[in-house]
Amino acid sequence: MKSILFIARRYYFSGKNLLLINVISILSILVVAVITIALVIIMSVFNGMENVIRSLYNSFDPEIKITPQQGKTFLMTDSLHRLIQKTDGVFIITEVIEDNAVLSYKNETDVIKIKGLSENFELQHRMDSFMVAGDMKMNRQGNDLAIIGRGVQYKLSVPVNNQFAPVQIFYPDKDKIKRPGAFDAFKIKSIQVGGVFAIEKHYDDNYIFVPLSFTQELMNYDKERTSLEIKISEGFSIDDVRDRLKEKLGDTFSVLNSDEQHKVLLRAIKVEKFVVNVMLSFILAISSVGIFFCLTMLTLNKRKDIAVLKALGATKTFIRNLFMVEGMLIALTGAIIGMSLGVTVCYMQQHYGFIHIGTETSVIEEYPIEVRTADLIWIGCTVICISFAASIRPSIIASKLNLKKYL
Repeated sequence: MKSILFIARRYYFSGKNLLLINVISILSILVVAVITIALVIIMSVFNGMENVIRSLYNSFDPEIKITPQQGKTFLMTDSLHRLIQKTDGVFIITEVIEDNAVLSYKNETDVIKIKGLSENFELQHRMDSFMVAGDMKMNRQGNDLAIIGRGVQYKLSVPVNNQFAPVQIFYPDKDKIKRPGAFDAFKIKSIQVGGVFAIEKHYDDNYIFVPLSFTQELMNYDKERTSLEIKISEGFSIDDVRDRLKEKLGDTFSVLNSDEQHKVLLRAIKVEKFVVNVMLSFILAISSVGIFFCLTMLTLNKRKDIAVLKALGATKTFIRNLFMVEGMLIALTGAIIGMSLGVTVCYMQQHYGFIHIGTETSVIEEYPIEVRTADLIWIGCTVICISFAASIRPSIIASKLNLKKYL
């Protein structure tokens, strides 16, 4: 193997008399390098976007969410609460009532998602860093407060912490709405706005948080709940706690971790990443034609050298491996250059953020980047496989050349 590497390095640049082969070799290296740079950067951007989405949704959504398998609500009994609370790893159980409602302020109205939360939600501190006005308190001095999204505030021009300007929430009264001609079919409750959050447009434009007791009165709910949000204790795995809860609750409830709550979106990102990688790998495969021609021409120009090697006892396998190593050296040189430059660009973007998204409404200003070792390994393996495939035919030709006139 040492002799193969030694000879392959000597053939790496074939000398001044073989200028065309050198040009093709350099062009092959450059093409592989450019495509490798693109692969590293694009995969890192997709990784960064995936992390941003996870961080945003994990701030709004719980680590584990329990919902009924059938229907919109379930009964929150003491026995059910004890069953969940005694599960290893469960730290906080937040009871939730969530439904559509109409929010009104002065002459403006908007259809929103009202989310009633039990008092211990504030102990989770999921929303603290996203508060842009007021604070995450839904009760102050015995008065209920609403926490609304920034988009809702903009649409209705709602003031914060103004006790003389509460908002009104309309919800269908299930006892009266069935009566024909009922003009009082909506139940109305007023509440003061105590804070504004800003996470992401979908949430900011649609959600308001209120105390659980407020939604119970508004919707005529007693022990009915739409979901439970679980925060796990430190040192426990989310997936392990989820599996324990699934085992205890059976098929009656759906128990989802943070990724499973948005599996469609995360799967879409992974599919997009996969499709882009396949397309660039296909382009890389096409570019390997340069390696094929370079090795083919090198084979024809090195017939005397091959004859000498055979005279010295080199086998067909030795000749074949020699030219395959030569092709892989060309591809790996391009891959190493491309990976180095790609990682450097990603590092600069990660620390200096010189490439901006360019929209005022974006969640972040700069493109997110995360370089993963697994991606670099995958790129390296892809380059090796493609260069191996491109080297097979020229290597076989070299090993089967008729060299009688040189011997």
